[in-house]
Amino acid sequence: MAHFDTEYQRLEASYSDSPPGEENLLMHVPEGTKSQWHHIENLDLFFQRVYNLHQKNGFTCMLLGEIFELIQLLFVVGFTVFLANCVDYDVLFANKFVNHTDSSKVTLPDAFLPMDVCSARIRDNAFVIFVLIISGVFWLHRLVKFIYNVCCYWEIRSFYINALKMTMSELPYATWQEVQARIIEIQKEHQICIHKKELTELDIYHRILRFKNYMVAMVNKSLLPVRFRLPVLGESVFYTRGLKYNFELIFFWGPGSLFENEWSLKPEYKRGGNRLELADRLASRILWIGIANLLLCPVILVWQILYAFFSYTEVIKREPGSLGARCWSLYGRCYLRHFNELDHELMSRLSKGYKAASKYMNCFLSPLLTVVAKNVAFFAGSLLAVLIALTIYDEDVLAVEHVLSSITLLGVCITLCRSFIPDKHMVFCPEQLLRVVLAHIHYMPDHWQGNAHRYETRDQFSQLFQYKAVFILEELLSPVVTPIILIFCLRRKSLEIIDFFRNFTVEVVGVGDTCSFAQMDIRQHGHPAWMSEGKTEASIYQQAEDGKTELSLMHFAITNPHWQPPLETTHFISQLKERVHREATGAPSDTHPLSLSESEPRSLVANLLAGPSTLASVHFGRDGSLTNHAATGISDGASALRSLSPISSSLHLRGSLSAIHRASGLTSKAMAGSGTDARTVSSGSSAWEGQLTSLVLSEYASTEMSIHALYMHELHKQQSRTELSRHTWHRRESDESSDSIPDEVRSEPNPHSKNFPRSHTFPTTMASPSSVPTSNSATNNTPMGQEGAKSHSSSQRRHSGPATDHFGSGGKVAKSVRVPMGGWAEDGPTAPRHHEPLPEESSEDEMPPRIHKVT
Repeated sequence: MAHFDTEYQRLEASYSDSPPGEENLLMHVPEGTKSQWHHIENLDLFFQRVYNLHQKNGFTCMLLGEIFELIQLLFVVGFTVFLANCVDYDVLFANKFVNHTDSSKVTLPDAFLPMDVCSARIRDNAFVIFVLIISGVFWLHRLVKFIYNVCCYWEIRSFYINALKMTMSELPYATWQEVQARIIEIQKEHQICIHKKELTELDIYHRILRFKNYMVAMVNKSLLPVRFRLPVLGESVFYTRGLKYNFELIFFWGPGSLFENEWSLKPEYKRGGNRLELADRLASRILWIGIANLLLCPVILVWQILYAFFSYTEVIKREPGSLGARCWSLYGRCYLRHFNELDHELMSRLSKGYKAASKYMNCFLSPLLTVVAKNVAFFAGSLLAVLIALTIYDEDVLAVEHVLSSITLLGVCITLCRSFIPDKHMVFCPEQLLRVVLAHIHYMPDHWQGNAHRYETRDQFSQLFQYKAVFILEELLSPVVTPIILIFCLRRKSLEIIDFFRNFTVEVVGVGDTCSFAQMDIRQHGHPAWMSEGKTEASIYQQAEDGKTELSLMHFAITNPHWQPPLETTHFISQLKERVHREATGAPSDTHPLSLSESEPRSLVANLLAGPSTLASVHFGRDGSLTNHAATGISDGASALRSLSPISSSLHLRGSLSAIHRASGLTSKAMAGSGTDARTVSSGSSAWEGQLTSLVLSEYASTEMSIHALYMHELHKQQSRTELSRHTWHRRESDESSDSIPDEVRSEPNPHSKNFPRSHTFPTTMASPSSVPTSNSATNNTPMGQEGAKSHSSSQRRHSGPATDHFGSGGKVAKSVRVPMGGWAEDGPTAPRHHEPLPEESSEDEMPPRIHKVT
């Protein structure tokens, strides 16, 4: 058991981002100098409120939003009950004659029932009484929460004004990087965190995104969400806001969750000895929460239908084609999210890729459906033209029954048909469009490249970028489907979930328990195929899929240029910078057409994506080396990267910004004479100028990350091609030899491995010695405090057996295929997840978790 189980670990120097010698420093502040914000107990909640108040543009906007949400809830419930019990629809539809003494015209109040009749109908309806009671309890809960939030956010408002020296009127024009920089600066004065002398950007991100990083990691490792294979639709993903709420309730903050508070995992989940008992307990808890969802399903379903009706009816009437528009799905937002990426950063990145994604999906409009839509639109338009002409000639035509309804329905039909008719000027170029999308979303499965024209790629991309109508339909079905998923699907993964949280949770000094993937450590979770070869000791089980670690690291470093990463991370970034610089200096000319001078940043991306000398023109020779043409192609991207680099060409960037300022009538003096980084502090003399400067700098940073993502994807693709060409003969021979082995031999148990239950994400087999890193640091269990201890990451491996090379029980390699958009799956039937009961554990598993001190 000990060979496969890595205990919960405590990290100090390497991941604490503390200055040397100050890792365990507790600050002593005299009583007279302590401020109101000294030693904030729950920094997670504090930083989340600081971030939320910034995103909601100040206290007043946040307060009004909360008030209108309470009023909206009362309106939806009250108006629905009124329409169901207090309206005489026979009078409204002119099926009943109303006697009038003064006028023969029927008015709207004539359709309202008297108050006593209305109240009697409400009292006699048990379902309405039940709905009102549930709604009243929920509204009172929201009211108490609202009062509590107002008190808490008033303190946050005071923190902005008194500590950060920012008024609420300035907050909408300030970037989050500026707020974050001021928080880091006041740490030295107020000591809001007493465990560390200085805060870093990564500390703040960890506290705001602690639970979201876990969710991103579980999606990346294909643990969540649950996938279905439906008869007609094929493989599909169901992930809604209601299901996400239940996941967070089960894992993080609900009663009996895995965390005992905002920042600490419960001690029993940090040991592997009682993993089966914990898995059974988690499965039982999931079952009860699923039953609770099933009991509340009617109420939640009615609420979802009413809320969708009141929210989308006016939008559909005004813009019927809005249902044919697309949006990023909730699963897509979680799959495409970097580790340590805030909400506004994610939505900004996805919004920039929206148009290209829409154009890509529009390339696959069915020609047959287009012909049908054109003819239906012609016939509907003809009828609508006649009705409109008759109405213009004599408005009494509208008094004819169903004429107005027919005009409305015909207009909706025409609008819907137009959404299925492609633009006649559109050019079919899916590969280029998908590459433009990749520049913004940063993630793409390997098998999509070169297959952008295939409907399989389009169907998989539609899981990330779905129709708005599908999104609404999934939210309406969520109350019904959610309990089914919880009871019948998620319970089966309870053991995998327990293993995940134990194997991928580390304690960071001054921060608490965090997801180890959020550390963005190349050695622990890097992937050899993503520029991490020779730098990572991670097995396949530990590796983040799709280059998530490497891309997240580059995104965080670019977004936070003042962040000082650990030593190993610095080596990775510096090596990438050196490689870019070396290849850029080998370019044919110094003045590259892609270099930025006074052009818009987006044009750089467009030029990099299109044209003969882009990264797409890179080809490897037979020996794996770059040919001259390939070197030119990568040099193009490298030159663009160097021109955007804030380290190697900050003067060039400042000159470009000065040119933009001159073009917009602003003085270039705003960008001069400042030692601070321009991305962090707005240097304009007014709020508008500072906002413009921040916008321009944000565009440059976004462009820089886009080119980095394209550059890394291209290198990954070329490395995969090289490895494929090198090992084609060897793999073919291995496949043929493995196919000739009888099934009886393959199914023989490995005498060297213990028989104990394993989950899907837990290491399942022993890898051959050749697949294990040969360095002593990967296998040595020497305490880290000794002089002969190796590098810190070797002692932090989540399990000592790199089991996901998928070696069979007889030592043969088992065939494995890559699951679309993350994860691994074996060909053929999968082994059952629950085996024989676990034998009695040794006393070692009952001991407290090992505490590793990394030096």
